[in-house]
Amino acid sequence: MKQFGKILKFELIGYLKNKIFVGVTVFIVAVIAIVMFFPRVMELFDEKQSSAEGMTQGTGEEGDNAGELPLMLIVYDKEENAELLKEAFSAAFPDHQVRLASDLKEIKEQIISGYAECAIVLEGLTSYTYYVNNLSMYDSNTMVINEVLQNIYRMSAMIEGGIAPETAGEILSAQIQGTTESLGKDQMQNFFYTYIMIFALYMVILLYGQMVATNVATEKSSRAMELLVTSARPASMMFGKVIASCIAGLLQIIAIFGSALLFFNLNDTYWGSNEIIKSIFDMPLDLFGYMLIFFILGFFIYAFMFGAVGSTASKLEDINTSVMPITILFIAGFFVVVFSMTSGNTDTVLMKACSFIPFTSPMAMFTRIAMSTVPWYEILISIALLIGSVFGVGVLSAKIYRVGVLLYGTPPKIGAILKAIRKA
Repeated sequence: MKQFGKILKFELIGYLKNKIFVGVTVFIVAVIAIVMFFPRVMELFDEKQSSAEGMTQGTGEEGDNAGELPLMLIVYDKEENAELLKEAFSAAFPDHQVRLASDLKEIKEQIISGYAECAIVLEGLTSYTYYVNNLSMYDSNTMVINEVLQNIYRMSAMIEGGIAPETAGEILSAQIQGTTESLGKDQMQNFFYTYIMIFALYMVILLYGQMVATNVATEKSSRAMELLVTSARPASMMFGKVIASCIAGLLQIIAIFGSALLFFNLNDTYWGSNEIIKSIFDMPLDLFGYMLIFFILGFFIYAFMFGAVGSTASKLEDINTSVMPITILFIAGFFVVVFSMTSGNTDTVLMKACSFIPFTSPMAMFTRIAMSTVPWYEILISIALLIGSVFGVGVLSAKIYRVGVLLYGTPPKIGAILKAIRKA
């Protein structure tokens, strides 16, 4: 136990003194601070701009707020409905300044020059052409236009059929009220923070697993491993390295997500009704507990595997090739989980199977818990299998670590490793 404590302390101090580790953490925290404080800063700039505009208006200079709105032009040959269309489109597009126009050539020139944002040329109440200079992939104006014209056409048809205009208006403006009550999990509400947690687990395992493998390979290439193995138990060395990397990873995640939570609380009122941002910071405590359990166990099982493979590499240049199978296995599990999340069905046969496979269960089971209803006994079975696998892989990795000293110049083949373990 004393050897384990010394190794753990030494490895942990090495991580905390690593300039890259500290620099990356500070950089991410700074980026999060910029993002979280962005609405507050923008509001300050808007207040200063509004004050300047108010002073401009007070001195008699031009300051027409309506002129600042994007210009939308309406073209319709029938004069009797032109004003009605203008009022309807003004109500449907409150962030635009709606005007009537007639000359199509002049309209196109105004749109190309940027004077007008768009134009709607109506051939009738059921046919139109929408003109815009550069069509944005997020332009949804045509959907609103279709709805406006549909309502006007229906009202005109009802009036022509003998229905009073007031009655037609009441029919078209009738609101349908419906409520949704979820008896399980709300996938849309839980999607964002689940994806962020899965992606954080993905990045931390690959990053720190690679660091564990690199540290072990560095000790071996410098012949320091030979001295360490003779003075300390391999199990103490392997568990000390892996637990130290896990603590370093947890500290980094706590610093990043803790600062994000702090900055969000400081700027909560400035985010207004942004449900996406608020849902990210609205994780239930029980789900946060599950996240920690699966994060730690998943980290351990992969860190042990990376460490064992790192001990079989004779040179640092062999690390990337040696850890490739583990990386592919983990990435495959990650893609299965992400595809299941985006499809909206996290209870497929494949996801259920991955929930009980120790190499994929940290992500798969956590995702199922967050986005669906999972029986409690399935969660316990998954955690029990994962805990048993962590200890099994840890002990096996310690043995591989010990025999790895004998594999200088030998390609890291599975048969040679297993043969050396049997003799150890």
